Amino acid sequence: MQEFIAPAGTRVGHVHLKVADLERAVGFYRDYLGFEVVARYGDQAAFLSAGGYHHHIGLNTWESKNGSPPPRGTTGLFHTAFNYPERRDLARAVVRLMELHYPIGGSSDHGTHEAIYLADPDGNGIELAWDRALEDWPRQEDGSLDMYTHPLDWDGLLAEVGVSLTR
Repeated sequence: MQEFIAPAGTRVGHVHLKVADLERAVGFYRDYLGFEVVARYGDQAAFLSAGGYHHHIGLNTWESKNGSPPPRGTTGLFHTAFNYPERRDLARAVVRLMELHYPIGGSSDHGTHEAIYLADPDGNGIELAWDRALEDWPRQEDGSLDMYTHPLDWDGLLAEVGVSLTR
């Protein structure tokens, strides 16, 4: 069998999540993360996007209405990553969460990107991220990625939008 390699232009188009409460989930992705509702299927499903795309996020209660999150230690989605085009856009998103007192579960600098981690109201993991330019990614001598997990420079990130943690 011939090897198949996905073309370089391939991308993840959207994530579709099972949720317990559609209105609660729509409210989170719309009001906290800034996605716009582009379509609804009654009280069972909604589709949200950034910038007019058909949808980046699908939400439904078809199999999960009033359900509970899967228990720890089981398989499933670890997190969905939303990459912002500019570092200051990530900073704006983080400031919005801070202003709304939404819990942030963690943060990291992975060399290739900076990341903020949280969970939506249904316990689905979310990574809010900003990618560094490809030429700035850390590499090993053989050219392979040398990703790491270092503490995030919170002061530097928030300075992008004129916010300081030490005020």
